[in-house]
Amino acid sequence: MQVTTKVEQRTAISASGHPVGVLAFSGDIASTSKDAILAAWHALDGASSRVLLDFTGVDYINSSGIAIIIQMLLEASKPGGRSIAIFGLSPHFQKVFTMVGINKYAALHTNEAAALASL
Repeated sequence: MQVTTKVEQRTAISASGHPVGVLAFSGDIASTSKDAILAAWHALDGASSRVLLDFTGVDYINSSGIAIIIQMLLEASKPGGRSIAIFGLSPHFQKVFTMVGINKYAALHTNEAAALASL
């Protein structure tokens, strides 16, 4: 049974003192997650040129969910886009994200402190 995706938006401060938008996901990420995830992504303050994606509360991501994440990263990679860092992935999904090349668009970190230090 799929667990509904929830997205919490908050702000953190990077090691260099810059504001960082944080999208904290929980539940499963699948095709049914698209509206919630993209709404949160597009609702980030336009001044948030740095963003953390927190997967700590995520147990499952299917291929449709990975496609949603790739869509965000492709938007962020456009000129004037955002710097993205990812943390909180299980070892399995760290491997999957690396296999599909997500780590070319966003650095993968083990925890929030390491991710914040990278931005």
